[in-house]
Amino acid sequence: MNESLARLQHRRSVPARWLAEPGPSRDEIDTLLTIAARVPDHGKLAPWRFVVIEGEGRHRLGEVLAQAFLADQPEADAEKVALERGRFAQAPLVVAVVSRVVPHVKIPDWEQVLSAGAVCMNLLHAATALGYGAVWLTGWAAYDRRILDALGLAPGERIAGFIHIGTATEAPADRARPDLADIVTRF
Repeated sequence: MNESLARLQHRRSVPARWLAEPGPSRDEIDTLLTIAARVPDHGKLAPWRFVVIEGEGRHRLGEVLAQAFLADQPEADAEKVALERGRFAQAPLVVAVVSRVVPHVKIPDWEQVLSAGAVCMNLLHAATALGYGAVWLTGWAAYDRRILDALGLAPGERIAGFIHIGTATEAPADRARPDLADIVTRF
């Protein structure tokens, strides 16, 4: 089996809390995003974009998250608020993949949303190929308008995923995968 197939066959999500420095360099981030954008994109609409969250930006977003969480749950204890505040500071890099449907007479919205999902997956594969650990997450922050506003999302734009990337401090155990006999039919 060639190296590319071996990497694909063994790719695993690494929990964000296991992702540490060093993170990707500026050049590596550009490489990751270039590879992420090489997805099927019917009509060349680029129905997605990136918000790179790194350095102090992770803490600024964490503060927005903590304030939104506290506004919704004023009785929350300090530990829970701290957990939310640190959610984007675990990995050295978080890339928000923003899905934006471009109105088009021939290209259905669904295809455009799937293209954004493909961007997320390509980003995971690219991170793995560069030797980093990564995980695709959403969570409540991906659906909260206060967080979307803080990230500069326009109405109608959505978070397809927050891709957390860094150096894995632990290797996650593999999980059970579906048996092909259970998920494949032949026509």
